[in-house]
Amino acid sequence: MRIDGSPWRSIFPDPDTRGRVRIIDQTRLPWDFVTVPLATLDDAAHAIRAMQVRGAPLIGATAAYGLALAMRADASDAALADAAATLAATRPTAVNLRWALDRMTAALRKLPPAARVEAAWAEAGEIAEADVACNQAIGRHGLALIAEAARAHPGRTVNILTHCNAGWLATVDWGTALAPIYMAHDSGIPLHVWVDETRPRNQGAALTAWELGAHGVAHTVIADNAGGHLMQHGQVDLVIVGADRVSRTGDVANKIGTYLKALAAHDNAVPFWVAVPGSTIDPTIGDGVAEIPIEERDGAEVAFLAGPDAEGAIRRIRVIPPGSAAANPAFDVTPARLVSGLVTERGCCPATAAGIADLFPSSV
Repeated sequence: MRIDGSPWRSIFPDPDTRGRVRIIDQTRLPWDFVTVPLATLDDAAHAIRAMQVRGAPLIGATAAYGLALAMRADASDAALADAAATLAATRPTAVNLRWALDRMTAALRKLPPAARVEAAWAEAGEIAEADVACNQAIGRHGLALIAEAARAHPGRTVNILTHCNAGWLATVDWGTALAPIYMAHDSGIPLHVWVDETRPRNQGAALTAWELGAHGVAHTVIADNAGGHLMQHGQVDLVIVGADRVSRTGDVANKIGTYLKALAAHDNAVPFWVAVPGSTIDPTIGDGVAEIPIEERDGAEVAFLAGPDAEGAIRRIRVIPPGSAAANPAFDVTPARLVSGLVTERGCCPATAAGIADLFPSSV
């Protein structure tokens, strides 16, 4: 994607230092566009844990590069196992993290330690490139849904609601839920995006709005609780969100608040689509509500807000009373019955075990 006319990816090999990667530090957006280097395993683990990178596909790609960085320091069997365990512990909900680590370790275990450094770097690069191609395919399949909505309302702007950030900042490039939106915009379909703020970390207000604006897509930031009202009044034609994990039966774990949007969409007959790569489907999970682990983050994310003051300095302010407790579940699970379907790199399918198995036989 482009920022001020220049192409960018969310993670890329450092052009100045061989054997190092750079990431866009998403904790600094939208106030500051900064890239930071990752030179060690600990750098990569910190970037994932501190949410300098976030979004299931990007977490997977960062973990792959983190393992490659670890091999540069020590390529032994013990170091490989320790590095994979360290990275796996950073975020529990996004299944792409485990998927990428499993792919990397499977490729490296069969090689002698002396061959692992270059092989790890190449494998991580392939994971990143595959993510870009996958997201382009998701965009093409999702574009058909937006085009259908446009045909249903000729001469009217298509209004799409999204939650959290599932754009190119959540992937290596293009995004999942936003890829169809970018392609529709680029093809000339008149559209407008309702952007949920996505408390408590405000990934919608801070990241989705920023990248849509950078690409020239019309959008409006709304409070998280406004979506149902907009749907009641016919101001949402479809909802498209991403996911961090999808069960083999079609239950969807995504950023906290997604379930409430799905309930509102169901009540108002608004299509609710989930855009995911196949790597986000977890064949080990049958009942997503009962089995998908939900990350509980620090309550300080709920208790405090940050932003620039009148002079531009970033300030952190408390928004709940001193002494009040704050709970912070980071994700919720939307049951498959509320999902219109999945948009994947292999096409669209019902959010059912049979529908998923048709496109991804290995998921059963």
